[in-house]
Amino acid sequence: MDDFADALAGSLIGVDEDLEREFEARLSEWSSLAFRVAFSVVRQRQDAEDVAQEAFAKAYRKFRQLRDRNRFRSWLVRMTWRLALDRQRSDRRRARREAAHAHEPSTKTAAETPASRDRAAEIWSAIDALPDKLRVVIILAGIEGHDIREIAALLRLPEGTVKSRLFLARGRLREHLKWT
Repeated sequence: MDDFADALAGSLIGVDEDLEREFEARLSEWSSLAFRVAFSVVRQRQDAEDVAQEAFAKAYRKFRQLRDRNRFRSWLVRMTWRLALDRQRSDRRRARREAAHAHEPSTKTAAETPASRDRAAEIWSAIDALPDKLRVVIILAGIEGHDIREIAALLRLPEGTVKSRLFLARGRLREHLKWT
């Protein structure tokens, strides 16, 4: 009887080790993408690293429940994006509370950036001014280089929705970035 229990325990440990190796392999392949997605939302390196780490930990805890391992990339991107949005909302609430407490105005808007900033800073400012739904598609398409179909799969949206959001985002960026 003890031999059977030992064999069963050994096979369970082997399964856990296999899952762990598979998770590590997939994570090493897509970890930089998770950081870039987080950074595109929170726009602070330290916060993006924290969000990515949080996403990795959550992914590790939930990896066993992921039915289709081939969808790990889109699963990790969605998880990271949602965690980054949560972090951003939390930071905004905290900033409003602190501003109200200190009787000082809260953060400056993107329109208040100094004219002396270079073009890249202006572009990122314009991207930051976009609503979350538009920002994520413009970053995935324009910066990460994903096509419409890939973005639709990553965000679990219809392709038509991705196309319309890209159109709206590009239009708003064009309006915001009228250089003279």
